[in-house]
Amino acid sequence: MPSKLFLNPLLLIQKSSLMANGSASNLTDTIQCEELMRGGSKSFFAASRVLPKRVRNPAIALYAFCRLMDDIVDEGGEDIRIIQTLQQRLDLIYEGNPVDVPADRALTKVVQQYKIPKTLLEALLEGFAWDKLGRRYNSIEDLYDYAARVAGTVGAMMALIMGTRQQVPLARACELGLAMQLTNIARDVGEDARNGRLYLPLNWMREEGIDPDAWLKDPIFTPQIARVVHRVLQTTDLLYQRSQTGIAQLPRDCRAAIYGARLVYAQIGRQIEKQDLNSVSQRAIVSSTKKKMLMLKALSATVHIEKAKTDLEPIEAIKYLVEAVPYEDPYAHYGGSLEQRVVWVINTLEKAERHRLARMQPSYPTK
Repeated sequence: MPSKLFLNPLLLIQKSSLMANGSASNLTDTIQCEELMRGGSKSFFAASRVLPKRVRNPAIALYAFCRLMDDIVDEGGEDIRIIQTLQQRLDLIYEGNPVDVPADRALTKVVQQYKIPKTLLEALLEGFAWDKLGRRYNSIEDLYDYAARVAGTVGAMMALIMGTRQQVPLARACELGLAMQLTNIARDVGEDARNGRLYLPLNWMREEGIDPDAWLKDPIFTPQIARVVHRVLQTTDLLYQRSQTGIAQLPRDCRAAIYGARLVYAQIGRQIEKQDLNSVSQRAIVSSTKKKMLMLKALSATVHIEKAKTDLEPIEAIKYLVEAVPYEDPYAHYGGSLEQRVVWVINTLEKAERHRLARMQPSYPTK
C-alpha cells in the first residue's frame, strides 16, 4: 500500500460534521481535499502542480477520496464491516446524496461530470478489502490483479477526467497505475513486513529458497530477497515502457504532468537499485531537487514521446476496467471554459492530422 497520511481521516469526518448548515463551499471542499493529497503523496502532489486547472481540481477530489478510503480501512482494525460502510458511502455518491464530508461531496460532482463508471470505484474498494483480509499473491499475475484494483482504477479515472475515453490510452493509463503500485511494493518491502503484510510474489520467494511465513516473522535483508525485489523492478520497468506510449494520446495540456509522474515513480526504482536493492531496512526517497529536474525533463520532452501502439494487447488484469468505460466522443457537442475550448481545438486538429497521415499511407495489394 502507499505511504499513509499523517492526518486521521476520522477527525476530518468529525470536523466536517460541525460545519455550518452541514455543508461547505466547493472551494472549501477543494482546499480540504488538497490537504489530504499534500500529506499523502509528495510525488503525486509534485506532478499535479503541472496539471491544468481544469484537470487538477477534479483529480485532487478523486485522489482525496481514494486516500480517505484507504486510511479509513487501515484505521478500522480487523473489522471487515468497514468495507460495507464504504460501499454504502459509494452508493450515496452515485445517488447524488453523499455523506457530509468534503471528499465525498467533491467526488460526487466528479463522477457526475466525467461519467465515471461505478465499476471502477467498486474495484478500488475490492482491492482495499483484499488488504483488510491480508490477502497474499502467489504469482506476478495475481499481483497484477491486486494492482489493477488499487491503482489501475485510478489510472483509468484520471484518463476520464482528462477527457480520454478511447480504449488504447485507457489501457496504457491502467498499466501506468500497475507500474506505480509495483514500485510502491518494491520500495515498501520492509515497512509492509513489519506491519504483517507481504506483497512480493510468493512463488518468486520460494524459488529463492525463502519460506514466506518464516521470513515475515523475521524480515531481514538477504541476497535472495534482493533478487526478488529486482525481478519486481524489472517487471515494473516493462510496464512503464508500455504505459509511456499512451501519453501521446492524452490531451496536450496533460502530457507533461503524467510523463513527470511516470519519471518520478520510475526513479524510485533506480534509487532502490542504488541502495543495493535493500528496501527491507531502508526506504528509497527521490530528492526534491531530482523531482524538479525530472519535471523539467517532462515539460521539454513530451513532444518526443512515442505514439501509442494499437497492437499492444491490454494486460489481462486490466481488461475489465477498460471494458467498463463505454466509448463516447469527448468532442461531440463540446462546451466549456475558454481554456477548455482551446485545448479542444488543438486536440481536434491533432486528431484530424493523424487521420490525414493514416490515409496517406500507401496500400499494397494482397497476394
